[in-house]
Amino acid sequence: MIPDVLGSEIPYLGVSLWQIIMAILILVAGYIVLKIVISFIKKSIIRAKTPEIVSILLSKLIFVIGMVFVILAATGALGIDTGPVVLGISAILAFVIGFGMQDSFANLAAGIWLATLRPFDRGDVVSVSGLTGKVEEIGILSTTLITPDNTFITMPNRTIWGAPIINYTRFPIRRLSVSVGVAYGTDIGKAMEVAMNVLKNHPKILKTPEPAVLVSELGDSSVNLELRGWVNKADFAAVKADLVKTIYEVFTQENIEIPYPQMDIHVKEMPEK
Repeated sequence: MIPDVLGSEIPYLGVSLWQIIMAILILVAGYIVLKIVISFIKKSIIRAKTPEIVSILLSKLIFVIGMVFVILAATGALGIDTGPVVLGISAILAFVIGFGMQDSFANLAAGIWLATLRPFDRGDVVSVSGLTGKVEEIGILSTTLITPDNTFITMPNRTIWGAPIINYTRFPIRRLSVSVGVAYGTDIGKAMEVAMNVLKNHPKILKTPEPAVLVSELGDSSVNLELRGWVNKADFAAVKADLVKTIYEVFTQENIEIPYPQMDIHVKEMPEK
């Protein structure tokens, strides 16, 4: 038996206090049940050694779909006929899908492909469409990146899926390259030997694969050398910056000239009239 106070209709609202309580209970219980279900699914996915990105994407999809049903159930508890509501939602969805959701579904499909084929994982550093950053999250419709200067970027999934993806951190080691120019007339053999010693003596440059120094270009003002070494991906930026500093200092000590850009100008005298 429902007490009269709870069963009485609230003026102007057309529903009773009991119906409101039931609707709130359904919302709360539905939310809790969804969280439990999602937690169970995440644990199952982890046990199956499925990528974390997939579990995040599936969890969000299940939560959104589940909350729609919970809200409909709560609406029914208020005495509202959910049949017309479902029909209205279906009509709205059909209209939105027909005129404005093509991009959203393309983003959704691209998100599923990204989560399945895994061109990158959460935490990887990637470049897409000229933007570079660490993958923070792959959502249902978009992917977020954090740039090295801590800028937050949101990219539609279809934009990522349709563009070349450069993943800098997929493998445990990376090869870095540092270019340096020496003046024409320099003993190139000596310059290459000094540069190689810099690479071999650096504590964070790997012995295997072996480092290398090669002549990369005969430039306008210099003979350009390229220093190549392999490092653990976490050390890449720090080692590259350290190499630039070290090669400058060592070349200065060895009297190996790093020239300024030069241009020869020939002045031609005009004959007198």
